[in-house]
Amino acid sequence: MIQSRAIPLPVENIDTDQIIPARFLKSIDKKGFGENLFRDWRYDVHTNEPNPDFVLNNPKYSGEILVAGNNFGCGSSREHAAWALTDYGFKAVISSFFADIFKGNALNNGLLPVKVSERFLKEILNDITENPEKEIFVDVEKQTVSFGDLSEYFEIDPYKKICLMNGYDDIDFLISRKKVIQEFELKTQKIYENKF
Repeated sequence: MIQSRAIPLPVENIDTDQIIPARFLKSIDKKGFGENLFRDWRYDVHTNEPNPDFVLNNPKYSGEILVAGNNFGCGSSREHAAWALTDYGFKAVISSFFADIFKGNALNNGLLPVKVSERFLKEILNDITENPEKEIFVDVEKQTVSFGDLSEYFEIDPYKKICLMNGYDDIDFLISRKKVIQEFELKTQKIYENKF
């Protein structure tokens, strides 16, 4: 369960270069990318000072959930976009559409992309913009996102759901299945031995 205030970013077609500009992709370590999340929107290009008009620089908004416009994560397939969002502190992004590659990268890095209807997205964006203290509830197990009296179901791959709920990456999942794998190998070995 993710229970948090949310940050509204009602911009459509946010691409991965806007999420993390290409000039910051020099590291293969996941740490440190959060400081350059939305860099060209967060900071004035000429003065390098924080842009007071950008939502991440507005002290009235905070939280572990980013609520963005339609078609989030389009553009190039850089995994660094998911790294930047998680390193900044986001656990979920809510939108009415995600680019497929971004969605996969997000799930592989413990960031939950929550796809909702356009109507529901509009309601959330309007509500949290006017009421920044309001919390959103994302229940991964039940696959629902709720705020106020409204709730909506979202889809998630069953395997990725298990990983998110347990904090697993692909290797952690395999390690968690070690006993089942060993039992299968033993059973297969016995069948093979009995055949010959």
